[in-house]
Amino acid sequence: MEKRTKDNPWKLKTPPQSSEYEMYIDEKDGREIIVCTVGKTILHYDARIIEDMHQMLKEHGDWVLLGSKDEKAEAKEGTVEFWGRSPENPIGGWYGLKKNFRGRVGMYLPPLLEELGLAEVEHNKRNNRMRAK
Repeated sequence: MEKRTKDNPWKLKTPPQSSEYEMYIDEKDGREIIVCTVGKTILHYDARIIEDMHQMLKEHGDWVLLGSKDEKAEAKEGTVEFWGRSPENPIGGWYGLKKNFRGRVGMYLPPLLEELGLAEVEHNKRNNRMRAK
């Protein structure tokens, strides 16, 4: 995987193609993280989510609904968002690392996996899905 930096981030669009944002790999507290900048909002995700999500999609073998939600909103079971905060995922909980900004895994991570050639992502106005490539 090509590692992008703050000076050379991935420039991505949300699945409905309605908003632009940037992501890059950094390190914080000895851990590799993904920094996601959406306007003035900065989110952090554990970088292990890239490989772990790809593995989950391969094991699922079919389309998975994204189901993007904020941290405080309940995620629908069986969605990418639910998996990204589930005690059953490989890290046993939230991939999001910043308190009150730990959600939106189903919004911001699928386009990154698509950019990396690991997944296919739908680009409808709503109810988008993804699957492993």
